[in-house]
Amino acid sequence: MAGTADGRPSIFPTLLYADAKAAIRQLTEALGFTELSVYEGEDGAVLHAELVQGNGAVMIGSKGRGGVFDSAMRDAGPAGVYVVVDDVDAHHRRAVDHGVEILMPPTDQDYGSRDYMARDAEGNIWSFGTYAPQTTG
Repeated sequence: MAGTADGRPSIFPTLLYADAKAAIRQLTEALGFTELSVYEGEDGAVLHAELVQGNGAVMIGSKGRGGVFDSAMRDAGPAGVYVVVDDVDAHHRRAVDHGVEILMPPTDQDYGSRDYMARDAEGNIWSFGTYAPQTTG
């Protein structure tokens, strides 16, 4: 994955949730993300959270906390995020064991990847697979 000069990724999907704390629990417990940081407001709303998976990360926040990004995302629909994992079948079993809605079971794709697709509790689509695009020449 191409990233910054110091090796950090340069793209971070950012999702807002009505219940960001529940989303963080589902993403860490059921989908294998690791909590890097969570910043909460005085009212307990998640102002900003970073969850990592491999050498990538997503940023999570609470809907309705105000600000330009929250306002811009107000009427946005669910997002779709693709995450590279080493063992698709084990990752899928973990998601199933935690009750995650599976939209497509592990499937071998024509382009050489093995993928599965899930929907989180607020409708975002998460695809997990072995395909990792080459982003550098």
